[in-house]
Amino acid sequence: MRREIDMAEISDGRRYQANDMVRADCGGCKGCFSCCEGMGASVILDPYDVRELARGLSTTFEQLLTSVLELNVVDGIVLPNLKMTGEKEQCGFLNEQGRCRVHAFRPGFCRLFPLGRIYEGDTFEYFLQVKECRRQGRGKVKVRKWIGVPEFSRYEQFVRKWHNFLKACQEQIRAVPDGEPARLICMQVLKAFYMKPFHEQRDFYDEFEERLAECEWMLSRDFIPERKNS
Repeated sequence: MRREIDMAEISDGRRYQANDMVRADCGGCKGCFSCCEGMGASVILDPYDVRELARGLSTTFEQLLTSVLELNVVDGIVLPNLKMTGEKEQCGFLNEQGRCRVHAFRPGFCRLFPLGRIYEGDTFEYFLQVKECRRQGRGKVKVRKWIGVPEFSRYEQFVRKWHNFLKACQEQIRAVPDGEPARLICMQVLKAFYMKPFHEQRDFYDEFEERLAECEWMLSRDFIPERKNS
């Protein structure tokens, strides 16, 4: 998501790498779930997130869309996000005790919080959001441990490639005044990375690379110019 922000206002002024220590450990939150409500459509899901949710819940993307997920336009492209429901606009995965029902396979946005990512060029760094989390006295933890995704280097590479691919799609959509190309690009992205399930027995990152190459090739024929640094 493109955001025009002043980093000095929202961060501690530092940028972090995967092996850096950062004061992000909320100590298990201990009943606090303020970051799980009132988030609007901001908790956007990538293909890895949806794959983990579908696998962890033994369901499909289409079934998730009938309850806990929804589709919204993000910088011109349609992407899924967690749906906030009820009077308090809470995440649908919260239980009655205010605990996450999918914590073991929660989305990357949730794993990252209260960290954020700042993208420059074709890569990114992490930063600590100092005004978002209400927990006081957070402990220090290594970034990669806090996020807690296996094969972290491959995960970071996936995040980078997914961001750059979406950026290329979004730039092309903004450059085309006609609405039909935008619709076709959005549908191709949804079909290739969300609606088509990832195979249980295959390595996710290998399969993602194959789908990315195929999707880039298909879209480039009519829409997306050749990308650099891929």
